[in-house]
Amino acid sequence: MLDSRFGAVRHSITGSDAGGVMKVYLAAPRGFCAGVDRAIEIVEIALRRFGAPVYVKHQIVHNAHVVRTLESKGAVTVEDVRDIPEGSNVVFSAHGSPPEDFAVARERGLNVIDATCPLVVKVHNEAKKYRGEGRDVILVGHRGHQEVKGTMGQAPMFFLDDRDGVELPQWDADAPVAVLTQTTLSVDDTRRSVEAIRRRFGNAVVRDDICYATTNRQEAVKALCDRVDLVLVVGSESSSNCNRLREVAEASGAAAYLIAGREELDPAWLRGVEAVGVTSGASTPDHLVHELLDALEPIEVEIVQTAEESVSFRLPRGLPEA
Repeated sequence: MLDSRFGAVRHSITGSDAGGVMKVYLAAPRGFCAGVDRAIEIVEIALRRFGAPVYVKHQIVHNAHVVRTLESKGAVTVEDVRDIPEGSNVVFSAHGSPPEDFAVARERGLNVIDATCPLVVKVHNEAKKYRGEGRDVILVGHRGHQEVKGTMGQAPMFFLDDRDGVELPQWDADAPVAVLTQTTLSVDDTRRSVEAIRRRFGNAVVRDDICYATTNRQEAVKALCDRVDLVLVVGSESSSNCNRLREVAEASGAAAYLIAGREELDPAWLRGVEAVGVTSGASTPDHLVHELLDALEPIEVEIVQTAEESVSFRLPRGLPEA
């Protein structure tokens, strides 16, 4: 299903109508997850209820097309809460924010609507719970990501960037440890990091924090790679889950590229390729995928379905009646 909020139109692609010579395998699930759907809806409701401008602290989701579309309706994206005029309405992004951002917002008299994904809120609550129980917390994630900034603000913790290798804290081997993760990491890379932590700290409690959408999209990419030579991931460079999809495809033996849309498609990639896999990250509107399919002009499109998704999240209290 395509998302009409971003100019999509329903259409089908059939081999008999296409002019290309390749087959496309289209991943399912792909595209928007429940947390992204919720965050975008929150901004749209806020714009209708309060009128423009509505400020958005950090990109509401990591997709440039989504951000531009919302900004065309009156959203204003900022990185620092202090840059928002006093008394304004502001939506905090889906990735989560540290407590100090909420404190600054209170000082400035801002009306905050928190669009943090509920699965990220779960990680925040775990951090506070385990620190309250006296456990040392290790957070596995990617340095500088907005979700990591928000989670690390919840309680003291040790940060492990799995891209730098596994350098563990010099705690006693029997120390009570809790391991949390960013929700958008590579499932396989994170598993290796967690195994190293378990070997060092036998009493570690490990939370399964990688979200359902990240896991499902990575599994779908692996299924694509059994059938194709090339995988195209549609999404923004700033998106962690999109980058992980590209890396998963490469680790599975396929050439892979992350592109924002059909305008970044390089025809040279397609030379000699008979089968192409196409997928998109959890913050990518599906009409961008269908525009890419139109550009590819495949002789056939086959859906590769590896999971069904029916997750949905409630809107923040006080917003639905708008």
